[in-house]
Amino acid sequence: MLANIKQNALNELIDGASYDELIWINGYLAGVLSSGKRPLQQSAPVSFSGKVTVLYGTETGNAKSLSAKLASLAKQKGIPAKVGALDQYRLSDLTKEEVLFVIISTQGDGEPPAAAKKFYDHLYQETLQLKQLKYGVIALGDSSYPLFCQAGIDVDIQLENAGAFRIAALQKCDVDYEAGAILWFDNVLQSLSGQNVDIKTSDVSVNPVGKRIYNGRILSNVNLNDIGSKKQTHHIEIEAEGVLYEPGDSLSIIAENSQVHVSEILRLVGVAADRLVDYKNESLPLEILLRTKINIRYLHERVVKQYAALVQQEIPETKISLVDLLRIYPVRSSDEFVKVVQLLEPIMPRQYSIASSPSLHGGEIHLTVSRNQFYVNEELHYGLASDYLSQLEEGAGIQFAIHQNKQFRLPDATKDIILIGPGTGIAPFRSFLSERDALQASGRSWLFFGEQHFTTDFLYQTEIQNWHQSGLLTKVNLAFSRDQQEKIYVQHRLLEQGKDVYEWLQNGASVYICGNKEPMSVDVEEALLAIIVTHGTCSKDAARAYLEQLKDEGRYLKDVY
Repeated sequence: MLANIKQNALNELIDGASYDELIWINGYLAGVLSSGKRPLQQSAPVSFSGKVTVLYGTETGNAKSLSAKLASLAKQKGIPAKVGALDQYRLSDLTKEEVLFVIISTQGDGEPPAAAKKFYDHLYQETLQLKQLKYGVIALGDSSYPLFCQAGIDVDIQLENAGAFRIAALQKCDVDYEAGAILWFDNVLQSLSGQNVDIKTSDVSVNPVGKRIYNGRILSNVNLNDIGSKKQTHHIEIEAEGVLYEPGDSLSIIAENSQVHVSEILRLVGVAADRLVDYKNESLPLEILLRTKINIRYLHERVVKQYAALVQQEIPETKISLVDLLRIYPVRSSDEFVKVVQLLEPIMPRQYSIASSPSLHGGEIHLTVSRNQFYVNEELHYGLASDYLSQLEEGAGIQFAIHQNKQFRLPDATKDIILIGPGTGIAPFRSFLSERDALQASGRSWLFFGEQHFTTDFLYQTEIQNWHQSGLLTKVNLAFSRDQQEKIYVQHRLLEQGKDVYEWLQNGASVYICGNKEPMSVDVEEALLAIIVTHGTCSKDAARAYLEQLKDEGRYLKDVY
C-alpha cells in the first residue's frame, strides 16, 4: 500500500500521461520488478539535530513553489524548516548550516538563474570549507536542451568539493517535475523525521516521462504587420488533431538550418552530402545532419576555441557562423571536418506561447512569431527558429511537442484578470481571452498591449476591438511607442491607470505579464510597485511584500524570456 503522498504523486503522473506514455510506464515498471532492481539504496546513518534550511533559485517560480512544498512537508513530519531565496541569503551563514536543501533551475546555456548567481559563484571559492554541512540538491531543467539541469549539477558538485556530505543523490527534474520531486521529498523527509536516522540516497533519478512528439500541418501563415512596418510578426495556424493543451502552455519546435548554408558548408569542405557521420549516438548522412540536427549559426565561444585548437589557428572571440569560420579558417581535410562536427552543439528547441484556445480553436494550435532580425558586421541576419517558422508554407509538415506551464494558468472564470503583453507577449493572452469567450466567463478582463505604431503594428486589432465591444474585455489600454515624440510603453499606461489597477488588485484580480524579460518585465514590475506605494500608502518594502503575497497566492504570474 502506498503512502498518501506517493499515491497522489502517482495519480498526478497518470492523469497527465498520454496513452503511449502509460504503455511506456507500464513496461518500465515491469522491467524494474522483473530485474529485482530498486531505485533507492541506503547510506550510512547520519546524525541530525532537527532543523533544515531550504534555499531556492528560480526564474519562473517553479523552484520557489517546490521549496514551499518541501518546507510544508517537513513541518508535517515535525522538522522545522526555514525557506529562503538564494539572492537574499547571507552567504556567511553557509558555514553555520547543518542540513541544507538547494532547489535551483537552469537557464540558457547551462547558467543558474540571475537571482542565484551570487550564491553559485560563492561555491567556487577555493577556500570554502563546509565539512559541517549535510545537503541535497534538486535540479530543475528541460531535457530537450543539451545542458539539462546543469546549474543543479554544478551546485551539487561544488558543495561536495567544499567538504559537505551529500545525504541524498542529486534529483534531476524535467519540465513535468512535480511528481518526481514529491517522491524525492518523501524519501528524504521520512529519513529526517527523527534524530539519528538512516538517510536514503538515490543513485538514479525518477525518470521523467519523455515528451510526445506530434506531427502537424501548416494551415495558414500570415504577416500581421501592415505595409511600412519595420517588423514581421507571423500568425501561424497548425492542424493538430488530438493534441491536448491548456491556455498558458507552449509549443516547442526544433528548427532546420537553411539549405543554402548547408550546401555552402559541403562545398567548402569537399565532403559528399551522403557521407555517414556519427553524432550523438546517431549515424546520419552529413547533409541531413547539418540541416536538421546541428547548430551551424552563431557558435558558442567554447566551440570556437575548440575549433581553433583543432585547426591550429588563432581565432578572436566573436560571434561567428560555421560558414564564416570555414571560409576564414578552413579545415585541412574532410576527416578534420568530421572531427569539427563532433564539437558542434545540437539545435536547441525553441518554445513559443500558444495563442489559441482548445475550446474555441479545436484541432488547431496558433502561434505568434516575430521574425527576429539583427545585424552582424552590417549584414542582416535572422534568428534560426523564427526564420524557419515564418517561411513555412501552407501544407508544410511540422513536428512539435507541448510544454505544460502550470505556473501560468487562468483563474476561475469568475475572477478578474489583468493582462500585460506588448509585442508577441500578446500570444498567451489571445489564448486566455479566446478561452474565456468560449466559456462565457463572468470575470472582468483588462488588457495592456503595446507596439511601435498603431497603423502597422496593432497585432490582432480586430479581435481585440471586438472583444472590447462585446464586453469580454472590460478595459483596453494601448501604448504605441513611436507614434509621438516621447516614447510611451505599457508601464506608462499602467501608471496612468494606477488607481483602478490598485482597486482591481484589492478586489482579487490576478496579474499576468508576458514578453521580454528585460527591460519590459522589470519596468512593469517597477510600475506596479509605484502604484502600490502611491495608492496603498505604503513604503517600497511593503509594496514588495504585497507583490510577494500575490505571487504566493498565484495572482502574480510571468512568462518572460
